[in-house]
Amino acid sequence: MKPDSEPADGGPGSGDQPGKRAKGPKKPRSFWKELPLLIGIALILALVIKTFLVQAFSIPSDSMQNTLQQGDRVLVDKLTPWFGSEPERGEVVVFRDPGHWLDGEPTPDPNAIQRVLGWVGLMPSADEKDLIKRVIAVGGDTVECKGTGPVKVNGKALNEPYVFEGNTPCSVDDQGGQFKVTVPAGKIWVMGDHRQNSLDSRYHQNQPGGGAVPVDNVVGRAIVIAWPPTRWATLPKPDTFDQPGISAALSAAPAALGLAGAVPVVLWRRRRLAVAADGSARVSGGGTAG
Repeated sequence: MKPDSEPADGGPGSGDQPGKRAKGPKKPRSFWKELPLLIGIALILALVIKTFLVQAFSIPSDSMQNTLQQGDRVLVDKLTPWFGSEPERGEVVVFRDPGHWLDGEPTPDPNAIQRVLGWVGLMPSADEKDLIKRVIAVGGDTVECKGTGPVKVNGKALNEPYVFEGNTPCSVDDQGGQFKVTVPAGKIWVMGDHRQNSLDSRYHQNQPGGGAVPVDNVVGRAIVIAWPPTRWATLPKPDTFDQPGISAALSAAPAALGLAGAVPVVLWRRRRLAVAADGSARVSGGGTAG
């Protein structure tokens, strides 16, 4: 019998070369070598978040006092518009300049670090020409101001506790403060909370679009004041915009649905009456002939 001459797999002598030692686990890379990779990943994630989820914006003026103060940082929800959500009455939104609204406004001059941080969304970008206002009316709504107010949407008066103290809801002037406008489909009508210190939809009625802002220009909805910490607060939609009858589309919907439902019933009833009348005539005619 031939003796076993080969060792079991992995056992001593299983191919190990004399004098050659097995390799141990690799030594982990130092933190400083990993740091550039970590920074790169963080920047990519920040850029993705800024593009698709949330972006920080700085408040440059007093037009939204006292809801927002100059220098506040707000976080803007950019995700829901990707799923078809459109601005609603009462929301505070950030939107791109629809055309010449910011003409003559000073342009900030950030340093290189601020530019990079603004590009990835870690701080507000100085290059983006955006505005922030409150949505008062949406496409199809009729919004009006007469005298000092109140503002009316589809004939319903708004209760606006967010309007700056000492201001009136409507501005009495001949530059646009007095108006009655039907907002075109696909657009919104915006106004600042500091009514007598806000160049909003009212004062751009002589420009293309009649002061209304295209929904496509809306970057997103401001959801929270994130900075300074002492000013932290959410930005909910005021209850006045939920009052019954304010939505022209919804108030017309029950009547439209009722009419649509009534038409088949009326047609069905008329057909039954016609069939019954025809049958009665045939019976009567047969009797006479006999």
